[in-house]
Amino acid sequence: MIEKNVYITAVTNALGSNGEGIVRHEGVTFFVPACLPGEKVVFRVLKIKDKIGYGKVEEVLTPAEERVRPKCPVFMRCGGCQLQHADYNSQLTFKTNLVKDSLRKIGGLHCAVNGAIRSDCEYGYRNKLQLPVGVDKEGNTIIGFYAERSHRIVPISSCAIHPEWAEKLIGVFNRYFAECAIKGYDEEQKTGTVRHIVAREIGNKYMVTVVCAKRGLKNVEYLKQLLSEIFPVFSLYLNFNDSDTNVILGEEFELVHGMPFFEAEEQGIRYEAGPQTFLQVNENVRGKLYNAAIKTVIETGDEVVIDAYSGGGLLTAMLARRAKRVYGIELEPEAVRCADALKAKNRLENMTNICGYVEEKLADVLEKEKGEKVRLILDPPRAGIHRSVLKALLASGIETLTIISCNPSTLARDLGILSGRLIEKEGSNGELIKNPAYEGVPEGETLAGYYAPTLIQPYDMFPQTKHVETLVCLTRVNHNI
Repeated sequence: MIEKNVYITAVTNALGSNGEGIVRHEGVTFFVPACLPGEKVVFRVLKIKDKIGYGKVEEVLTPAEERVRPKCPVFMRCGGCQLQHADYNSQLTFKTNLVKDSLRKIGGLHCAVNGAIRSDCEYGYRNKLQLPVGVDKEGNTIIGFYAERSHRIVPISSCAIHPEWAEKLIGVFNRYFAECAIKGYDEEQKTGTVRHIVAREIGNKYMVTVVCAKRGLKNVEYLKQLLSEIFPVFSLYLNFNDSDTNVILGEEFELVHGMPFFEAEEQGIRYEAGPQTFLQVNENVRGKLYNAAIKTVIETGDEVVIDAYSGGGLLTAMLARRAKRVYGIELEPEAVRCADALKAKNRLENMTNICGYVEEKLADVLEKEKGEKVRLILDPPRAGIHRSVLKALLASGIETLTIISCNPSTLARDLGILSGRLIEKEGSNGELIKNPAYEGVPEGETLAGYYAPTLIQPYDMFPQTKHVETLVCLTRVNHNI
């Protein structure tokens, strides 16, 4: 019987969905981070239950050819990156297979998946930084990232996947906290002031938000002085969040310096973004992804396009430059306000921004545009497309759908429903089961009334991590095989 803290020597068989090595030993499947397939490793058993175990690699006896030296000194302790030990080509292969395997295992789809599109920058690509602030065992304020599957903060002074400005910002806040005796938030004791630092670069301007557990922050003028030494143009917000949840930002914002929004430009579109506006974190890959997404819905220019989960409206505006009419549907009011400003700045009279839940607003737009050549793009959050939206899509008769997904698991579930291979179990509370109507239907075929994938293209929006963005195009099947 294998027990905790036992050291095991074995060969890694494969990679799991989180980028960890999978080791099968004496009937137990172990998940061991920072191992690559084919490597002979020594790992320590951290936890074991039934036939599933978790381990920590102690030594790599036979390294794989794909193994490289991680750039980050806290790799394996910080939970931000999972793949820095693998060369970039093998990272792309992992992400391609991750999408393919998720579609097969979760959605019941056996589809061709194109190789993941690479990022031009393997490091230093993120335009947004989110740092938890807390205290160590001695009560000292620390800034860093959470360790994997925990809220234990691993202190850092820089981050390899962020640009140089992130290191400067961390240095400023470490100095400010020390000199002004500012305490980080202690989640267990519910004491301290600062919970998070959130910063974003927008066209060489910087938007910084300090999330506090109590209203107000002392010596703000000094903080502004320190920030002005590293950022020529910046805004500083204080955000109040006293909730006992994992949500980073509270609802109350106070602008204490600078402009409430910053303007930038991409592909001729001028846009604004604020502290809550969603923008893809990798601008290089974002351009590649958006250009490809536009081509899936715009052919002749007489299309009416609905951009669901539209964020600050950047993609909506790009579509408006090419389509007959475009609607953006977004829940976050600040993002809609930015989208309206974007519409005005770029004189896009054929662009309409709607604030609300997609599941509530989509039907109204479809009814209004009945008889038009309607195309739909959906860019949902990690939780995926709301079940009511999926039902509305199946009933809509829209010929083509385009989905941009940041989560292979929820993408696979949603495509399983749209393809009809997954249906809700009768009498259940939304439980999904395999559709018995597909028994005997060949793997690559789709029944009438459902959608068949015609393009599945992963994009590496997040190098060095387990995350991947995927563009999917689907076409409605109108005749049974």
